Amino acid sequence: MTCAWIAVDWGTSNLRAWAMDAGGGVLATGSSGDGMAGLARDQFEGRLLAVAGDWLTRGKITPAVACGMVGARQGWAEAPYSAVPCAPHGAPVAVPTTDPRLAMHILPGLKQLDPPDVMRGEETQIAGFMARHPGFAGVLCLPGTHSKWAEVAGGAVRRFRTLMTGEMFALLAGSSVLCHSVGGADDGENPAFEAAVAEALAAPDALPARLFAIRAADLLTGTDPADARARLSGLLIGAELAATRAQWSGAPVALLGAPRLGALYARALAVGGAEASLADGAQCTLDGLTAAYKEFVA
Repeated sequence: MTCAWIAVDWGTSNLRAWAMDAGGGVLATGSSGDGMAGLARDQFEGRLLAVAGDWLTRGKITPAVACGMVGARQGWAEAPYSAVPCAPHGAPVAVPTTDPRLAMHILPGLKQLDPPDVMRGEETQIAGFMARHPGFAGVLCLPGTHSKWAEVAGGAVRRFRTLMTGEMFALLAGSSVLCHSVGGADDGENPAFEAAVAEALAAPDALPARLFAIRAADLLTGTDPADARARLSGLLIGAELAATRAQWSGAPVALLGAPRLGALYARALAVGGAEASLADGAQCTLDGLTAAYKEFVA
């Protein structure tokens, strides 16, 4: 195997890497649970080599391009944010390494001053989507722990918003009084999800009361835990859509993320009368890293 360069997606909890050939094809993949949050600065190089060291060749320098929290202030090396409006990719920061076979580059995130907001890693997914859809003008939604809604046009990210919907769901379902009522598998095609989305879109200010009503209904009448879970998900995602309605209403929308979560958001948007296309988030990340490698490193 002749590895031309290494693509790296290094988040808070996990590390993923791809050995790439000169034509952009994937030769091998590797991953570990060595996320940024658990590492000291002097541990990053060793953990990357544990995953990708076999792809390096003696006497040859192999560049690596990384995105995500590896470039945070607490990461391997800080890659300063680029301010929107701007292209999703800024020039990467070159990081010194002790292994002479490795040339490390870390991509910056994006920042917005008013209202204040930041992203790290999602901008690479946006760049990957735009590489395949260069003429796209509309809204990109990246659902997840901290969902991102980005307005893009002319090859640039104009502005964006972050909503903590996924984290709120995890906290409420696992650590609040609702944990006694919410359970079961994911909502699948549960109609309770769409009903809750519609309620939240119609009256987002009623969200706090409707959340407690999930518990009250279980105590008084006995609620199927799967229905309660679908309702909690629908209320939170519906509130997210209500908060971002001015962005997605009447605009082209694309969802970038895990297929199951993307499909869930597409169902929610359909309740609001909007259609959305779906793009696999992992592929967008790899496409974005590839675009950055070609522009800045190759």
